[in-house]
Amino acid sequence: MKRILIISGTVGLTLSLLVPLQAQQQTTSNLKATKEIKIISSAGARALADACGAWAQQNNRVVAMAILDWGGNLVESHAMEGAPMNAIDTALLKAKSALRWRRPTSETNKMVRSGENLAPTFMHDFPQPGALPLVVDGEVIGAMGVSSADGEKCAQAAIDAVFKGHATSAAR
Repeated sequence: MKRILIISGTVGLTLSLLVPLQAQQQTTSNLKATKEIKIISSAGARALADACGAWAQQNNRVVAMAILDWGGNLVESHAMEGAPMNAIDTALLKAKSALRWRRPTSETNKMVRSGENLAPTFMHDFPQPGALPLVVDGEVIGAMGVSSADGEKCAQAAIDAVFKGHATSAAR
C-alpha cells in the first residue's frame, strides 16, 4: 500500500508542475513584444509651425513655438522676428508640460491655481496657458507649445489646419 501512495503522490506532483508550465507557455505565446505607434514627422511639425505662424501674423501676434514628439524630443522650433529672447524656452517648457500631463496647459494651470493638484509645480513643469497635446486616434503623438498668451488658440488653429480634423488636443 505504501508503494501505491508513493506512485500516486509522484504522479500528482508531476501533474501539478505541468499545469503551471503549460499556462506559462500560453502566456508567453500571446505576448506581443512590440507596439505600433504613431509619431509626428518632421514635415508635420514644420507644417504646424508654419500654420501657427500664419495664424499669429493674421492676428498681429509675435510668437515662438516648439513641437515635441511623443517621447518629449524637440522636432521643430521657430521664433518669429521680434519674439523675446526667452520665447523659445517658454514655448518648449509649455510643450513639455502639455505632453507630461496630456492636457492643455491652461487646464493644468487651473488645477494648480485652485490647489486641486500642486504636483506640476514641484515637478518643475511650467503650467502656463499656451500648449496643447497632439492626439491622433486617442494616442498622444506629441505636443505643441506657443509662447504667447494666445498660444493655445494658435496651436489649435495649427492642429486644425494640418490634421484637418484627424487630430485633437484632448487625451481624455
